[in-house]
Amino acid sequence: MCRLAALTSEEYISPMENILALETMKEGHDGSGMGLILKNLGGEFEELKDYPILSGICSKDGLHAMDDYLNKAGFKLQYTWTPKIRPRKGIVRRDYYFARVYDYPDEYRDKSFEEKEDLLLRTRIALRKMGEADESIIVFSFYPDILTLKEVGDPLELGEFFGLDNSTLKAKIIFAQGRQNTNYAINLYACHPFFIQGYGSMTNGENTAFVPIREFLTGKGFHGYMGYNSDSEVFTHILHYTCRMLGLPLIYYKDVITPLKASEIEEREDREVVWHLKTALRPLCIDGPNCVIGFTPDGTCFMVQDSKKLRPGVVGGVKGKYALMSEECGLDSAIPERDRSLDIFPMKYDMVIVSPEAKEVRVWNQRQGWTTTIS
Repeated sequence: MCRLAALTSEEYISPMENILALETMKEGHDGSGMGLILKNLGGEFEELKDYPILSGICSKDGLHAMDDYLNKAGFKLQYTWTPKIRPRKGIVRRDYYFARVYDYPDEYRDKSFEEKEDLLLRTRIALRKMGEADESIIVFSFYPDILTLKEVGDPLELGEFFGLDNSTLKAKIIFAQGRQNTNYAINLYACHPFFIQGYGSMTNGENTAFVPIREFLTGKGFHGYMGYNSDSEVFTHILHYTCRMLGLPLIYYKDVITPLKASEIEEREDREVVWHLKTALRPLCIDGPNCVIGFTPDGTCFMVQDSKKLRPGVVGGVKGKYALMSEECGLDSAIPERDRSLDIFPMKYDMVIVSPEAKEVRVWNQRQGWTTTIS
């Protein structure tokens, strides 16, 4: 298993809060890797929210190739952030870790955001392919107000390695995963969280329905549905497909990945929609065990479970700051002052949804509708 630590807050927080929560859950990850995604950035990025940030790692040769490609494409470098590396035994330092802020090419200045998103996605994929053979360029995200860090090693040691304990790097939404290497070689593209066009997710579990899901998504012909070094990346793409491509409300993500039985669907007022999703999107049904934590472009965060096997997961906090964690000890580390009697442990029908800036928590139940509201 892996361990997940997500925080959403009305105030800017440090990624070390997530990392310390992962440390309390250390029995569930083996230190084979950590991934961080920061959304709604503060610090030096607070005034740069409209500009796309390219996050990744490259070699010296890769840096030259990347610069050449982006310059020819018309991107203009505005700001560069690099972590203040403090060497740690057992962590192999790569040449260049970066989050680089760019302005769009001149011809895209007046284009729609959807057109800009497509440009950013195509550029990220092109850079990934350029460096994939020799790992000279590794890119995790290229999007406004999103910063991604990933590396092999123990999360706490990586936090110190990247200097995050003394960094000004902060955000209002931070996702962190401590990886346990079970099914794949250690590859940074297999490290959660995953991201595509405003949507992100991370998973604890094993996606035994991976192959039919991958085949369905790649069959849609969308260039962003690629990679799949991890069987969990499809959860992010299903979220993107459900909410962006199909334009459905977030609650239907739950109906897509864990469809109800026929008798249960008949209980729903929106039964025609739910029936159609079950029929048309049957290949996207998951088969666990999985706990999925994700976010949408507006800053909504959520947690869902598979319908059969379930992996541990809990949501709790105080108004203005909520945590979505694999275990209670992680929640205790992140928000010890909360009312524990209000902690939520989602089961097979539940979707816990935390509103932007952690103002409100609601529970959507596939059979009962909205069942719990904490504000």
